[in-house]
Amino acid sequence: MRALTLRGHGDLSMLEVADVPKPDLSGPGSVVVKLHSAALNHLDLWTVRGLPGLELDFPHVIGGDGAGVIEEIGDKVKNVKPGDRVMINPGVSCYDCDWCESGEHSLCPSYRLLGEHLPGTLAEYIVLPHQNVTVIPDTPEGHDPISFNEAAAYSLVTLTAWRMLMTRAKVKTGETVLIWGVGGGVSSTAVQLARLAGAFVIATSSSDEKLKAAEALGADVTLNHKDVDVAKEVYKLTNKNGVDVVVDNVGAATWGDSVRMLSKMGRLVTCGATTGPKVENDVRKMFWHQYTLMGSTMGSLKEYREIVKLLGQGRLRPKIDSVFPLEQGADAIARMEAGEQMGKLVVQIQP
Repeated sequence: MRALTLRGHGDLSMLEVADVPKPDLSGPGSVVVKLHSAALNHLDLWTVRGLPGLELDFPHVIGGDGAGVIEEIGDKVKNVKPGDRVMINPGVSCYDCDWCESGEHSLCPSYRLLGEHLPGTLAEYIVLPHQNVTVIPDTPEGHDPISFNEAAAYSLVTLTAWRMLMTRAKVKTGETVLIWGVGGGVSSTAVQLARLAGAFVIATSSSDEKLKAAEALGADVTLNHKDVDVAKEVYKLTNKNGVDVVVDNVGAATWGDSVRMLSKMGRLVTCGATTGPKVENDVRKMFWHQYTLMGSTMGSLKEYREIVKLLGQGRLRPKIDSVFPLEQGADAIARMEAGEQMGKLVVQIQP
């Protein structure tokens, strides 16, 4: 089968479309999916460059998000059947440990991500546990059907943003939420979820074009962090009270301002460190103002069902930046590396 593979860690020149063996069913609880579309995440770029402790067998198929059609199922699979149009949850757990039994699948000791630890979705076929596929939902009358491209673009960023805002930060109606870097998939989805929760949303970017797109997604105020001091502007906007929640997946470059902008008992939630993992905190301010600083990674099967329900209800649809054929998958990653996208980059596997 054809796949976008990584020959070794380095730059984008290490990527190539190549023929690799088609995977077989791995057990009675597994399924084989014929992929129609896949979508990119920053994780794919980090996998190309290499992550600490990540050891891969090369060539390695990248890509975490995908959608397609069930081709084959194991004897114990009941939730899907051959021919079903499905979307993929990129986080694979053991589904048997204490964490999984308690419903916290992303804390499973063997939790792994497609495209990072496991062969990914930028291929014609993939084999998965049946728990990691869900039938693409129908939409209400008057709404366009969900395409394979949309289904592929939805899962990773929406599950990540849902857990950050709804499960961890517990955003409530009337609160103020600041979201850094709305060009990325998680941040643009976070804008939509915060609005659905009834929050007042402040979004930042270094691109005026992306800020206009964020307004269309529901941001109440947009700030170009290249041109203004975001913390000072936030103080003005909130009468020096600060914001209730900051969504930060940038890391070192924004952390100081993120903490500084919090209101008393404010919450900072992070899922990434694109500008570096090492940050500094003034613990005195943290305990005096009773801040909560929290991390978040992906989500559980229950949370995944919640976001799929939103998709089926037509309340949330992914924003797609552009679509590339598989043969141009490396070009799509180059666009992501340059930070040119607003929304998700999709790679179409089937014509």
